[in-house]
Amino acid sequence: MEKILLIEDDNNLGQSISDFLISEQFEVTWVTSLSGAKKVKTDGYHLVILDWMLPDGQGVDFLRDFRNDGNQIPVIMLTAKSDLIDKVVGLESGANDYMTKPFEPRELLARIRVQLRQVDYSRVQDKGVVEISDLVLNLDTREVFWMKSPVEMTKMEFDFLRLLAENPNRALSRDEILNKVWGYDSYPSTRTVDTHVLQLRQKLSDELIETVRGIGYKLRA
Repeated sequence: MEKILLIEDDNNLGQSISDFLISEQFEVTWVTSLSGAKKVKTDGYHLVILDWMLPDGQGVDFLRDFRNDGNQIPVIMLTAKSDLIDKVVGLESGANDYMTKPFEPRELLARIRVQLRQVDYSRVQDKGVVEISDLVLNLDTREVFWMKSPVEMTKMEFDFLRLLAENPNRALSRDEILNKVWGYDSYPSTRTVDTHVLQLRQKLSDELIETVRGIGYKLRA
């Protein structure tokens, strides 16, 4: 049974989400504050549902710390904010998905299931392998296989693809990609990212790397 951590201070909404997910055979831990969330050891959890505005702080701040600590559990953000800039901030802070209130429980369930189909991070850490559908990356040997056939990659192509593969279905901004793959000290431009996306699509599949308008790119798992 998958375990979900729900961080939501609205009692009616929190109870509704919790009851619905339990009825769908999930195990749910519901907390109403960031301080309560920080007390939960997330080992063994499969997903986090995180509200943006909480009584003791903002969810995006918690999310940044969560990612900086190395936690790769998928996070779906809930918010009443609908502006594009807020969505960008949430995704750049490490959210895998973003839902604007109000929403239908079935849509939340569908998005949860999409995230739960993603890469098994314990496998990545224990075996040095990322496997998503027909894509396999061996992190130790830096080999890439697509549909069981080896694919030659440059160093930057591999590093870029690894970043996408370790964050499946999460939209990554061009600036975040540049910082994590190339580093700001090398003074690359966002055009560099676009060029490498084109190269990876040519070597793998046009549909594997999806353009997220106004943000950047994500690997479609």
